[in-house]
Amino acid sequence: MKGSSLIVSVLALIAVAILYVLYFTQSNETGESPNESKINSNVSSSFKIAYVKADSVILNYELAQDLHDDFTKKQEAYNSEFGTKRQSFEREAAAFQEKLQRGGFLTEQRAIQERDRLVGKEQEILQLDQDLSGKLAELQAANNKQILDSLLNYLEEYNKNKKYDYILNGGEILVGNESHNITAEVLKALNERYSKTQ
Repeated sequence: MKGSSLIVSVLALIAVAILYVLYFTQSNETGESPNESKINSNVSSSFKIAYVKADSVILNYELAQDLHDDFTKKQEAYNSEFGTKRQSFEREAAAFQEKLQRGGFLTEQRAIQERDRLVGKEQEILQLDQDLSGKLAELQAANNKQILDSLLNYLEEYNKNKKYDYILNGGEILVGNESHNITAEVLKALNERYSKTQ
């Protein structure tokens, strides 16, 4: 899913930025005074961090699945509409070519008019393809935004009680303490909240 890839990338970028800040705020053994080292160790030990595997949420979140199903239906409808018009054009173009080869046009002017009509129809089909592709891209972007907004809104609400300093995207964490993994808890709550709205 292209959209889920975008969400995972955005969340990964945020996680990298946070890790960057954390790395450079930790104590530097050769250049810090004892007081600075003590302050930094107190700050780093007081951090409360959790992580969510956003890709797992996206794959198992009922809202994401419903949006994907809706997107797939629209994509199939658009493909069907485009395919029908394209096949019709191809039949007309083949009939024109055959008629032209056997001399079926009374005048050259009439053949030129028919050719121009077909060229115009082909341009309409190409424009339709661009329009439909644009609509699908907009729909996919809106779906991704809706899923990300839902996840972030829930995490903000969730964090009011839990008081984490950081909630990271676990997609980029290679090794970590599983006790900090809140994915299952978040996914369960998101699906329950979504079910109530249905």
